[in-house]
Amino acid sequence: MSHKKSNRKNKNLKNQWKAWLYLTPMIILLLVFTVWPIFNTIRISFLCRWDEDLGAVVGYDYAKAIQGVKYQFGFNNFINVFTTGDSFLIALGNTMLLTVLTVPISTMLALLIAVALNSIKWLKKFFQTVFFLPYVTNAIAIGMVFAAMFGMVWPTPAKPPTSVGIINTIIEAFGGHYINWVDRGSPYWANIAVLVIYIVWNALPFKILVLLGGLQNVDKQYYDAAKVDGASRWRVFWRVTVPLLSPMIACVVITGFIGGFKEYTSVVGIFGDGMGPTGANGSLNTMVGFIYNYIPHNQGKASAAALILFVIIFIVTMINMYVSKKKTHY
Repeated sequence: MSHKKSNRKNKNLKNQWKAWLYLTPMIILLLVFTVWPIFNTIRISFLCRWDEDLGAVVGYDYAKAIQGVKYQFGFNNFINVFTTGDSFLIALGNTMLLTVLTVPISTMLALLIAVALNSIKWLKKFFQTVFFLPYVTNAIAIGMVFAAMFGMVWPTPAKPPTSVGIINTIIEAFGGHYINWVDRGSPYWANIAVLVIYIVWNALPFKILVLLGGLQNVDKQYYDAAKVDGASRWRVFWRVTVPLLSPMIACVVITGFIGGFKEYTSVVGIFGDGMGPTGANGSLNTMVGFIYNYIPHNQGKASAAALILFVIIFIVTMINMYVSKKKTHY
């Protein structure tokens, strides 16, 4: 009996070594491309030095570090993020505004579309494919399409536009007047409106997929019981569908907030790397855009901003998880 146990134990150890052997390449890749960059970002965010030529504290720079320049540990990179101009506050404000606007709108639309898709039988697979297409399309390419849809062609700054774009053409067809959405001189609210439409449209596929999967696993007896009680469709939606989907809704809300705080490609796709309409460069910059701006010449400041963004996302995620525990039904 003990001999059989010994053989079984040796076999289990052998299988464990095989498993670790198969996992080794992936573990090495994770250590090199995930763990080390995170550790290095934290390290660099605390490294800074006094620049005699500039007369100011500057963050870590790889090129100068290679040349032998010494850096000291300190919190000046974090202070510089908040005190060097108002670009950080603009980026933070834009990011929070886009997140607060897009997450609730996209979640509600995704829920309504998922319920509609789950209830139809004819061409159901076709509509699922149509709604999923944006998820597998290049985000920058989509942004360029949106820029063309909302953009206008100006012969000179003093003359009216010769082409107002598809959206403005539709507005004028219904008796309205064209709006300068994304071109030079366009108002901030119009820029934000275009970004919200783009982000919501781009976020729908993933959320629809998650919610539709949850709907297809809901036990039909709940709906049968609601029909027997004579409940209206709206009451069934709020009292049966939403509570039963609450785990999936919590999931898409949390991932939506995380994605919202990392928003960048939408602004670049529509407005270009100027992060704003012509003449107002940087007016629509986001937290990720702020980090990218400083990576080439001030890695310390960029790393500090990245760490601040991580803390913000972590706090928001923890709040969402706490609230979802109170509202989620399993």
